[in-house]
Amino acid sequence: MKIVGYETFLVAPRWQFLRIDTDEGISGWGEPIVEGRAEAVQGAVAACMEYLVGTDPLRIEEHWQVLAKGGFYRGGAVLSSALAGIDQALWDIKGRHHGVPVHELLGGPVRDRVRMYTWAHGVDNAALVDDAQAKVASGFAAVKINVSEALPPIPGAAEVRRMAARVEALRTALGDGVDIALDFHGRLSTAATRQLLPLLEPLLPLFVEEPVTPEYSRDLRRITESTSIPIATGERLFSRWDFRDVLTTGIAVAQPDISHAGGVSEVRRIAAMAEAYDVNVAPHCPLGPITLAASLQIDFATPNFLIQEQSLGIEYGGGNELLDYLVDPGVFTFTDGHVERPTGPGLGIEVNEEVVREAAANPHRWRSPILRHEDGSFAEW
Repeated sequence: MKIVGYETFLVAPRWQFLRIDTDEGISGWGEPIVEGRAEAVQGAVAACMEYLVGTDPLRIEEHWQVLAKGGFYRGGAVLSSALAGIDQALWDIKGRHHGVPVHELLGGPVRDRVRMYTWAHGVDNAALVDDAQAKVASGFAAVKINVSEALPPIPGAAEVRRMAARVEALRTALGDGVDIALDFHGRLSTAATRQLLPLLEPLLPLFVEEPVTPEYSRDLRRITESTSIPIATGERLFSRWDFRDVLTTGIAVAQPDISHAGGVSEVRRIAAMAEAYDVNVAPHCPLGPITLAASLQIDFATPNFLIQEQSLGIEYGGGNELLDYLVDPGVFTFTDGHVERPTGPGLGIEVNEEVVREAAANPHRWRSPILRHEDGSFAEW
């Protein structure tokens, strides 16, 4: 079997799909994307495919090594994400070739269903509580929230208490039977974590995600040793080498993104590394259906898996949801906040190519929002 061609599709709200074709009529799908930089990844995919066309798609590890290291300049968000989407598509082809789900090729399932969480949003505490309660009523027993918008490096007393009150309102409304994860998008400084996290400890968050940006990963040990709250990070780390030093800092949860961190092949290795440090894995996934499908294949084969993110109902969707691009959206039916093990071959989904092509006829140009502090200076999104 040989790879004979490929296509990329920029589809709303901010995703990019990749289809790789073979001379035996088997095609595989991947999702290579950097949110806000889709066109750059599209170009990187094209460069990689110059090497891949004409090769055997089943030699996944060989291709991963060449594409990751053969260009001399390595890593980074764009190159790793291009590789990630290609890797997903090759695993999809391999699973379809053998007639089995990808998790069977990774050693078989270690669980029968995967726990999911969903996002809750609200401009004020009352709206947030209402949205979270609606999500819980739909069956989820875990929600994640953004605790704050732009933050100064050292928030004042009123801001610190406002963030604590937001989480307290949610905990009071939902009770202890619902897990609450808190995402900071790197908006805190190391000093600010020592202000805020002690106030959040009695509220028992499931984890605090990305309290500081990846540039300050060296400071994570200071954070983990200063709080009892589990610390999660990793959505902006792109390889096992990026995770190597972070795993020794005392974090509780690693969050590689299968569309950024080298695909199924590399996330599988990151998860194995994390297990050696007693770190759980909760793959980052605010993306489309192919990313979620690939993440689930890892989840079902990973002993130290914790919980899975998914983008249904996320606020940036603008009416476009991940189910829109599937022939059978029932594969992502959530029951009691869980999804059952997929049994279809490859990544376990069938992409509706007609809908994808229609959407790609009007490609998105989504860009990350730019936040500003009150004084007009740049703020972390």
